[in-house]
Amino acid sequence: MERAVLRCPPRPSCLRLSACAHSLCLLVPVEMRSCVVRRLLCGWTGQGPGFRAKSGTPKKSETWYQMFLQKSKKMEGGPHNMLFPGMLQLETLSHKELTEVMKTAVLYHNGPLVALNKPPGLAVTGKPGELTLLSVLPEIGQHLGLSQELHIVRAPGKESSGLVLLSSCPRITKTFQNFFIQSRRVQKPTVTYWAVTVGVPATPKGEIQVALKLDQVRGADLAVPVKAPSRQTLKEGVKKTLTRFFVEDSTPDCALVKLQPITAFPNQLLVHMVLQLCPVLGDHLYSARVGSVLGESFLLPVETSVPQTQVLSELLLHRLHITPKEMALLPLHLHLHQILLPQTSMAPTMLIAPLPPFFSQTLWNLGLQMSDGPRKK
Repeated sequence: MERAVLRCPPRPSCLRLSACAHSLCLLVPVEMRSCVVRRLLCGWTGQGPGFRAKSGTPKKSETWYQMFLQKSKKMEGGPHNMLFPGMLQLETLSHKELTEVMKTAVLYHNGPLVALNKPPGLAVTGKPGELTLLSVLPEIGQHLGLSQELHIVRAPGKESSGLVLLSSCPRITKTFQNFFIQSRRVQKPTVTYWAVTVGVPATPKGEIQVALKLDQVRGADLAVPVKAPSRQTLKEGVKKTLTRFFVEDSTPDCALVKLQPITAFPNQLLVHMVLQLCPVLGDHLYSARVGSVLGESFLLPVETSVPQTQVLSELLLHRLHITPKEMALLPLHLHLHQILLPQTSMAPTMLIAPLPPFFSQTLWNLGLQMSDGPRKK
């Protein structure tokens, strides 16, 4: 199977940096963003076989955090206030700045087909005038020399990071969409996510099958499980969902889990992991549905579970090197890592995106590893 792979920098070297170096990923002065933005996403881009991404790396050999360490020290609170490397302050970016960021996020480009590595927190679509991925696609297409408009074929949710598949050719778009539809019918997974979970699934692998619907809960549209759905309810917005999971590695209170959704439903993976009593780290939407007494986790009624900042044990906070007050800034650790594609002359049959830097740092802090990665000693 032909593969296009971008590999992350060696984990030990990049994750043993000082706290100051890590923290600067989140704090770049506005007037300096234009020259540092490519360095800012060094963990999102890269070079590897099968990719035709344009490199925007500055000529200087020093890393971006060395370039701006001195200036960051002069800012209020210093760089120690910056917690999660690679996280963008999207609310402070202009349309032009976001365009430059996403140009550096191109992983693959061949003819009309483009793949990006989306940072967490960036909505794919939205209302007119909102800053979204869709809003900067015209500039990205122009940057890549495309004559037709780019369309979204596959993408993760707003708070998730990872692969976004784009196409400027209606025929290619239709081919891929038909491939994904047919794969769902035969229950063949085409996408793979990595997730860090709070808690460890009861079994090392399995399937999660549950019917879901979107419902108003305390004024918010949330995915809600439906027990024993009838034929009528299945016609009224209730959908049967299925996810396969595999525990890659675990410690007593957290795990690295591979998730392969067979179906597609808003926030499906977040709800499925909550039902396993293992919410995804950084899930500030559904994690409140899991309660704990004397170390035993249990499900709380959906009606009384208001979305709120995720609550972690003191031990887990210590291992993550964050405080309870900083929890609200913790990004969702759910990354669309791999997409399988049909056999065409336009693309490899597999695209892979590297983990964002904050995700890799979390794995290191928690002592979790992928099968071929280093473990913290």
